[in-house]
Amino acid sequence: MNYTLHQLHVFFKIAQTQSITRAANELHLSQPAVSIQLKNFQDQFDIPLTEIISRRIYLTDFGREIAQAAENILNEAQVLNHKTLAYKGLLYGKLKVSVVSTGKYVMPYFLSGFMAQHEGIELVMDVTNRQKVVDSLTRNEVDFSLVSILPHQLQVNQLELMPNKLYLVGNGMSETGQQGTDPDLLKKLPLIYRESGSGTRSTMERFIADHQLEVLKRLELTSNEAVKQAVLAGLGYSIMPLIGLKNELLNKDLKIIPISGLPLKTSWMLIWHKEKQLSPIAQAYLSYIEENKARIIHQHFDWYDRF
Repeated sequence: MNYTLHQLHVFFKIAQTQSITRAANELHLSQPAVSIQLKNFQDQFDIPLTEIISRRIYLTDFGREIAQAAENILNEAQVLNHKTLAYKGLLYGKLKVSVVSTGKYVMPYFLSGFMAQHEGIELVMDVTNRQKVVDSLTRNEVDFSLVSILPHQLQVNQLELMPNKLYLVGNGMSETGQQGTDPDLLKKLPLIYRESGSGTRSTMERFIADHQLEVLKRLELTSNEAVKQAVLAGLGYSIMPLIGLKNELLNKDLKIIPISGLPLKTSWMLIWHKEKQLSPIAQAYLSYIEENKARIIHQHFDWYDRF
């Protein structure tokens, strides 16, 4: 037999996901590439590894045994890599981070330099809504989380990365019919909300409640990107974090609607559970951020103060 570690990895991912499409997405490969690797791997066995039933892929009994063997081999290969790096005095292992969805515009820039310095570190980053980020921290599933609102139900340590500003925005052609900045303007505008559990939604609802406004809720969408596209299409207005609007504002596809009390200001914060014992990788990352934060902000977010 002449199978490769890459073929084992592809087959094991298919076994995990029970889907060539999902396996391709998780491996960042095309569907045809995954299908070819599966076929090349299967050709080395006289017994079928998979079968298709009602257009779904299933492992045969033999396939499940091979998947288990593949997992063991891949784990052993990873151990060999780690031992090599450790012998050279390098860090190895996983850095696990959970990020609120809008934080995807922030966190990669605070990770890229660190990852480039440490080839033995594997990054696992989950981008989701605030409630799920807090849940992952509570269950000790991650080293760090990126949030803009501190979870009051947990005792956490925190490191502020940069400001977070939220503005009312409409598309570039929108006319509010009013020159003033009274928050009452929100009563007349169709508003687009994030889903329950979102930090952006929580901040937006607090502003509306503080001003005792009765507003028209037009849509509820499950990602900041979806809200942005809906605003661009003219479906309504939303209070949104500035961090994800750079290109649209500079190109005048979106515009900020001036409202008294806006922007709402919070901070992007890296947090970790107070009782967590940080791994050597997590400690190294924390030191990297403390030393490089100012440089990263200057290099990647110099546009932020224009608005």
